[in-house]
Amino acid sequence: MKPASDDFLPPPECPVFEPSWAEFRDPLGYIAKIRPIAEKSGICKIRPPADWQPPFAVEVDNFRFTPRIQRLNELEAQTRVKLNYLDQIAKFWEIQGSSLKIPNVERKILDLYSLNKIVVEEGGYEAICKDRRWARVAQRLNYPSGKNIGSLLRSHYERIIYPYEMFQSGANLVQCNTDPFDSEEKDKEYKPHSIPLRQSVQPSKFSCCSRRAKRLQPEMASYVCRICSRADEDERFLLCDGCNDNYHIFCLLPPLSEVPKGIWKCPKCILAECKRPPEAFGFEQATQEYTLQSFGEMADSFKADYFNMPVHMVPTEVVEKEFWRLVSSIEEDVTVEYGADIHSKEFGSGFPVNNSKWNLSPEEKEYATSGWNLNVMPVLDQSVLCHINADISGMKVPWLYVGMVFSAFCWHIEDHWSYSINYLHWGEPKTWYGVPSLAAEHLEDVMKRLTPELFESQPDLLHQLVTLMNPNTLMSHGVPVVRTNQCAGEFVITFPRAYHSGFNQGYNFAEAVNFCTADWLPVGRQCIEHYRRLRRYCVFSHEELICKMAAFPEKLDLNLAVAVHKEMFIMVQEERRLRKTLLEKGITEAEREAFELLPDDERQCIKCKTTCFLSALACYDCPDGLVCLSHINDLCKCSRSRQYLRYRYTLDELPAMLQKLKTRAESFDNWANKVQAALEVEDGRKRSLEELRALESEAHDRRFPNSDLLQRLKKCLTEAETCISQVLGLISNSEDRLETPQITLTELQILLKQMGTLPCTMHQIDELKDVLQEVETYQIETREALTSLPYSLEILQSLMEKGQQLRVEVPEAHQLEELLEQAKWLDQVKQALAPSGQRHSLVIMKKLLVMGTKVASSPSVNKARAELQELLTIAERWEEKAHLCLEASQKHSPATLEVIIREAENIPVYLPNIQSLKEALTKARAWIADVNEIQNGDHYPCLDDLEGLVAVGRDLPVELEELRQLENQVLTAHSWKEKASKTFLKKNSCYTLLEVLCPCADAGSVSTKRSRWIEKEMGLYKYDTELLGLSAQDLRDPGSLIMAFKEGEEKEKEGILKLRHINSAKPSPMSSPMNASATSICICGQVRAGVEALQCDLCHDWFHGQCVTVPHLLRSLRASHTSSQLLAWWEWDTKFLCPLCMRSRRPRLETILTLLVGLQRLSVRLPEGEALQCLTERAIGWQGRARQALASEDVTALLKQLAKSRQQLQDELRHEQPPTLPSGLESDCLTEDSGKDILKEEEELVLNEDRLKSSEKIVPNENSCERDEELLPSLLSQLTGPVLELPEATRAPLEELMMEGDLLEVTLDENHSIWQLLQAGQNPNLERIHTLLELEKPENPGNWSEEQTPERRRRRRRQKVVLSRKGEEFTQKELEIKRVRSSRIKPKGEKFQEPIHGDNVLLTHHTEHTNILKEHMNSVQGKDTSPSSSFPSLTPLRHLSYFHQQKL
Repeated sequence: MKPASDDFLPPPECPVFEPSWAEFRDPLGYIAKIRPIAEKSGICKIRPPADWQPPFAVEVDNFRFTPRIQRLNELEAQTRVKLNYLDQIAKFWEIQGSSLKIPNVERKILDLYSLNKIVVEEGGYEAICKDRRWARVAQRLNYPSGKNIGSLLRSHYERIIYPYEMFQSGANLVQCNTDPFDSEEKDKEYKPHSIPLRQSVQPSKFSCCSRRAKRLQPEMASYVCRICSRADEDERFLLCDGCNDNYHIFCLLPPLSEVPKGIWKCPKCILAECKRPPEAFGFEQATQEYTLQSFGEMADSFKADYFNMPVHMVPTEVVEKEFWRLVSSIEEDVTVEYGADIHSKEFGSGFPVNNSKWNLSPEEKEYATSGWNLNVMPVLDQSVLCHINADISGMKVPWLYVGMVFSAFCWHIEDHWSYSINYLHWGEPKTWYGVPSLAAEHLEDVMKRLTPELFESQPDLLHQLVTLMNPNTLMSHGVPVVRTNQCAGEFVITFPRAYHSGFNQGYNFAEAVNFCTADWLPVGRQCIEHYRRLRRYCVFSHEELICKMAAFPEKLDLNLAVAVHKEMFIMVQEERRLRKTLLEKGITEAEREAFELLPDDERQCIKCKTTCFLSALACYDCPDGLVCLSHINDLCKCSRSRQYLRYRYTLDELPAMLQKLKTRAESFDNWANKVQAALEVEDGRKRSLEELRALESEAHDRRFPNSDLLQRLKKCLTEAETCISQVLGLISNSEDRLETPQITLTELQILLKQMGTLPCTMHQIDELKDVLQEVETYQIETREALTSLPYSLEILQSLMEKGQQLRVEVPEAHQLEELLEQAKWLDQVKQALAPSGQRHSLVIMKKLLVMGTKVASSPSVNKARAELQELLTIAERWEEKAHLCLEASQKHSPATLEVIIREAENIPVYLPNIQSLKEALTKARAWIADVNEIQNGDHYPCLDDLEGLVAVGRDLPVELEELRQLENQVLTAHSWKEKASKTFLKKNSCYTLLEVLCPCADAGSVSTKRSRWIEKEMGLYKYDTELLGLSAQDLRDPGSLIMAFKEGEEKEKEGILKLRHINSAKPSPMSSPMNASATSICICGQVRAGVEALQCDLCHDWFHGQCVTVPHLLRSLRASHTSSQLLAWWEWDTKFLCPLCMRSRRPRLETILTLLVGLQRLSVRLPEGEALQCLTERAIGWQGRARQALASEDVTALLKQLAKSRQQLQDELRHEQPPTLPSGLESDCLTEDSGKDILKEEEELVLNEDRLKSSEKIVPNENSCERDEELLPSLLSQLTGPVLELPEATRAPLEELMMEGDLLEVTLDENHSIWQLLQAGQNPNLERIHTLLELEKPENPGNWSEEQTPERRRRRRRQKVVLSRKGEEFTQKELEIKRVRSSRIKPKGEKFQEPIHGDNVLLTHHTEHTNILKEHMNSVQGKDTSPSSSFPSLTPLRHLSYFHQQKL
């Protein structure tokens, strides 16, 4: 008996090799080197160098595979035998109508197979019972003694096994119980058979009742009992459910008392079922397809759950013991999945591969060509498989393996007994077991002896890769077994005919391939003979492989050629013998056949399945088959005269091929003799360099091994070529000669001696002797020149050049070089200090002094050094003084700088700081001239010019008196500009002051206007100079600005008319559903049907109440004088201008005139000031036309009628009982005086933003708001209109004036008066009033002010912060432009262009407007000209509440 699986003892470790980089570069050479050691173990492990880490090249996302299913206890041979035996017994009792229940003995399931086997070995049931040896049976089953277990085993044997064995032997069961499991008490000792029946008997298609009913049919009398041959007593007949034979129940042995229930079969059918051989065992494929990720998740989850710990913390020893325990257990049925034999040609290799599909990196290309790449190793030059043209991709192309814990590969050897190599790319280890080739037959014998039942049904079981056997069991029978754990990044090599198996420790990815070397050829031939005896098919023809290599011997590696020659010789001798036998049989017919062109299945021996190549025997009458010459008697029964030989080569061609191989194999010896004679000069004759090169080329072409002799030859050639290269460098006349490094005289003499000792002749040796003669002559000339005084510079220079041409360094050349350096340096110093020469910088002078320190000392050299040092000291002092003037915080006057510059010019050195100081002084004088020119000009300077001058003046290191005056002027101008910005611009406005003051020239473009507004909101649009189509230089010209302003007014009018026409065609978002293709509306650019929206009274576009600020109707009504205001609907504040049309605060004209007065005091021209003058002139012009229109007879009559209507409303309210007004409205009503106070307050708040904000935050209490919301909707039905009948002749001019007034960014009372007239002349806009009331509800998001949406403000602020850096770059760039511009101020005498239009009186010189502005301000402030006094029926300035609401 084998030891228990819990006592599994790991076999010894296999050899492990760690090659160096030099050894690793030749894979097959290294494997051949370790083969004598590793082959003794069958397998070995190789750890590559640490730096060798190939990238994983599989496309992980596209890699999908279907694994195999492995039931672990079916893998082990002895366990499978037990399971098959249990299946047979279970089938036997199932046919008998009983279910098998396996008993438990000593708390363990009883091993029925072992029990039966021991009973047979002990002599059988009767012998054991006779000798009372059941205690011995219990002992052999490893049960403890003294517990009467023997009797218990006998009872179980009699109840379960003995009936089955009797049936197997064919004996009668006289004493057997056919229902051994009926007793309830005995059932407690048994365990139901839970092992899955892999070969279970399927139940009958007919029910038991229908089968038994046959004995009641009339024709039953025709049946007879198969035992007594009688047909009587029909009611006691039994019909077999298997063969339909009839039996009397009392004729059976033992006889039955009654007809059994269920399915019944006769003894003959039971015996046939139990003797049926089991089906061939194999793995089934899983139904689920996996990716690497999904399989890994499944594998890791399985292992973690099984061991109840993280997968990488489970020791390999624990997994190994558990694996062998599971495969040996018949109780535990653990199933795993294994992605085995996945073809890399279809799914891609784990190694990088050179193909056109992928572009490889340099690192990937290195691994793609490495010999250890499993795609490359089978086709290396030393490999045999590269010479096979047939499709054997199963051996030459790698296979991929994706494993999980316990997934196993069973005992097997490779096809054709070839080598195999396995590389673990990543993952947990793979455990291997190996048996050397010498013990292969021993392993096969042990497995056949221990499990003969398996090999009887499957003789080629070990070739199916489906059977394991515990290594301890094999070792106990003398089979040598080794083991190893292959980790990621390691190789495992299996040697020819070495059995190997193993399992995976967890989730991993491996790749394997076969390869064959020269030493495999004899093994391959033995494998073919082994396959011939087993009648197994070959993967390829061994004879064809040998002949293919023999046909081209020059392409073979030398060692491979020697091995092929030996194999070819044996093969030719065997072929001669077989063909001679054929002739002796009387077969003389023969035909040549190109077997390699035939499919393998058409040239296989019908007897042994060998693939034929050299020859085969065929028959003319039986063309479907052929045999190899070893089985000529098994072809057919036809006459020998009808049989003929099919051959590939004649017996004369084969020796010729053998001779070529011999020549190739012996060519190395002949070559080695030639090289030995050449290197040793054995015959006294030196070979030429060309002869030695020819020997090296022969070794390369014939692919001789890298022997020591070849290395000596290469070394000799390298030395000779090096000598020749040095000689050519000395004697060459080309320019490359100067780049050749010099050699000393001693080295020249050694070179000449070395060339003489080399074993080859070189004609350059004579040329080298000539060079040596020239050098000796040069030495003599140099010595004579050095001893003669005084020195001649020309002679020294010529000798120096001559020495450089020789490229040989002589001792006298050093002295000559020192003298030349001294002379050259002194000449450079003389030229640098010459008064008339070009001044050199301090850096050059310092370099010259440094060069002097490297020159050999002499009296003249020392004197020149001292003078140069003194000059540099003085120059550095003045340079430092100039540096202090440039960098000091206290600037010096131009006169002081001029004195410093004048004194420093006497030094004959170029001083950068003095030069910079001189340039700064020149710029300061030019700056002063520019300032004087601007100040004395005919016009005030522009602000940009002054800012540029200030920026330039601040950068100059010169004290400038005029700079402070200019800074004050710029500061004053910025102060006015800031005041104007606060007056016009809303808080956080996205517009600039100039944009607001100028007309909107692109008002007619819907998309441009909206997109530009969004860009301004985001802080992306910053170029206000593009408003009127003017450049920055055009803005400096008042005439251009005036013309552009006038043109902009016209474009603005045309554009707004065009925009009105376009927007009027848009349907209301609240009244009509709009599809996705509708024109966008609002500032958000989105179309949302059913959302409250208002139509702008200027551009007629629609805007969501949630996106813009809308008029507060309730607030305006609370501020009314009397309760009649509720019914005077034409005075309600329902006017709405969108943020695209109303771009500023729109201050009153009086406030603007105050700004113009401040502008007159400035001595600086501003584009914004001139634009403000144009705007004021436009507003005054419009105001005059408006007053003229309002003062006409028709309009005056309409105003009186409107006042009368309002008076009537008041009178009606006095006589009738008025509705009780909300207390909030009564308390909030204002008097006339308070209204005037509010007017004054609002005028002041235009200039004071904080006061305006505090005023706007006054909100009525919640109770008044609720009462207003309840009252106003009830009043809407009482509103009637129109109140006035406006003729078309009166309406059209007023509407045109209304449009032009709305375009002005100025608040004028006449605008509101015209608005009320136009409102009274039409029906009340109930839809707008209803929308405003809905938006004013507290719960409506549209009623939120900007202060109530902090999130929106924070979001906008974040968007603007992103562009802060761009703004800084823009500011820096603008400042630089101003500096440059200041240097291009127009010369004195150039004047500004005079205004073109005579009516633009506000754009003449500032002083000319003083009287006009004062006069107009007085007229505006006078009581007799105010709109309220001229038109008493109108509510004064009530419309201002809406404009102030839109300050943000």
